[in-house]
Amino acid sequence: MHFNNEYVDLHCHPSLKPFGKSFNYSPKGINHPHRSTLRSIWHYDPPTLLDKLINYIGGLTKFRQSNFTSLALGGVSIVCVSLYPMEKWFVRNKINNELIADLLANFALGVGDKRIDFIQGIKDYFKDLEMQYDFFRQLDGKIIRLNQGLFKYRLVKNYSQIEEITAKDDENGNIKTIFVVLSIEGLHVLNTGLKKPLDEVEILANLEKIKNWDHRPFMITLAHHFYNDICGHAESLSGIVKKKTDQSEGLGTGFTPLGIKVLTRLVDNTDGKRILADIKHMSAKARKEYYTMLDSHQQEFQDIPVVVSHGACNGLKSSSNRIPGNSAVATKLNPVDINFFDDEVIRIAKSKGIIGLQLDERRIASKQTIKDTKKSVKRNKIMHYRSELLWNQIQHIIEILDDENLFAWDCMALGTDFDGIIDPLNGFWTAEELPYLADFLERHVYNYMKNHNLSKPENIIPADEIVSRIMSSNGKAFLKNNFK
Repeated sequence: MHFNNEYVDLHCHPSLKPFGKSFNYSPKGINHPHRSTLRSIWHYDPPTLLDKLINYIGGLTKFRQSNFTSLALGGVSIVCVSLYPMEKWFVRNKINNELIADLLANFALGVGDKRIDFIQGIKDYFKDLEMQYDFFRQLDGKIIRLNQGLFKYRLVKNYSQIEEITAKDDENGNIKTIFVVLSIEGLHVLNTGLKKPLDEVEILANLEKIKNWDHRPFMITLAHHFYNDICGHAESLSGIVKKKTDQSEGLGTGFTPLGIKVLTRLVDNTDGKRILADIKHMSAKARKEYYTMLDSHQQEFQDIPVVVSHGACNGLKSSSNRIPGNSAVATKLNPVDINFFDDEVIRIAKSKGIIGLQLDERRIASKQTIKDTKKSVKRNKIMHYRSELLWNQIQHIIEILDDENLFAWDCMALGTDFDGIIDPLNGFWTAEELPYLADFLERHVYNYMKNHNLSKPENIIPADEIVSRIMSSNGKAFLKNNFK
């Protein structure tokens, strides 16, 4: 059965849509135990033919991709859930007509008009963050009956808890647990980026509150879609959403003095409460500044792995040398700044870090590559052609790292970004299809390894082991080493 696969997803948003829909009720923020309701995190909503068509034409994803029923059916055993108070600049945008703005945002995000109204007027991101944390706590440990058996999710404080609960589950044998590791997307959660005077005392106090949560987040993405007074971001939106929003403020800039204070405290481990900095969404300049801090001999920045919870490579050598890197597929990737340069991939590997590979078509492949991808009406052929887009990312990483005489198979994992306003690989719409993704990836790996040009003997391992590492064991090993 699929749910014995033990996949690990380092980044998705299971609560984005149900938490949004909870705003249609009073009190808001209730995670309903009955999975038939839209405000339940277990609500199962597989895409209809029309949903797929809308996604295919407009790149909009209204259906739920990482609800806990889909996670259970797809065999995901550990999931890093992203708490994300949506930035108000998504819905306070270039459209003057309020009704059209509401309809567009609701359509693009699938969170409900009451939630959109709330975000339009939001004055405190931190309170919203605390509500989202509480949303997960409400059904923590509650047993849910699916046709396939009994399931529950458990919020965990460290990897040791995962091991303890797994041992008990193995003894009992009849309830399957999905382990929930908290993460946060965007430091605007500290109550920044609202285009109002900053209260540094409040901002640093909010960070202390997060560091002292019962379930301290494992990692936090420093930047997100809009300027947050902490550090600059990379352009991240596309299609209809890009046309109607303005990301220009702070785009491509570095850290602010406040940002350096926040970052230094975030990663400080003197009290054993380090939260890892997730470099996704940061501008190339801010990332460079972060690496300089890592290379300094400052105590707070010692022994920190470089983490990308959900990302892709851009195929270019470095931000100062923007030519295609030394892989056979470098030119097939999307050469944008939000994606990672080859020198960054090398740094991730050397730091014993990890990159969660995301499943957003627009991000992982260039427009030309997507255009050139073969089309078919047969499901298995669609899955073959579309999974190759992800395989190109993997091939690029292994060839770059092998070229540096580095072991290449321990720094890649899955970071789907499901429910994060993404355009998923056609055929792999939700977490339920992850077993198929594993199968098709194994085909690509097998074909590649028959005629590879890898020079480091340790990189030549069986296809099934490679896929198992990416889908499961690398994520587990990274959590075991760093989630304490």
